[in-house]
Amino acid sequence: MYFTDRGIEELASRRGDEEVTLEWLSEQLRTFVDVHPEFETPIERLASWLARLDDDELDDE
Repeated sequence: MYFTDRGIEELASRRGDEEVTLEWLSEQLRTFVDVHPEFETPIERLASWLARLDDDELDDE
């Protein structure tokens, strides 16, 4: 988790008060995969996991 937490802290400090939206994040991930296609599968898995989070929360109710 160290690298993930560090990356999130770096993102927050660089973006300042600017709101980071899902649209912005998805565009950045798309650009990253275009430059580094070897990361396409992990990025797709992350996106799928994030999309299912709401489904998991609904199942718990």
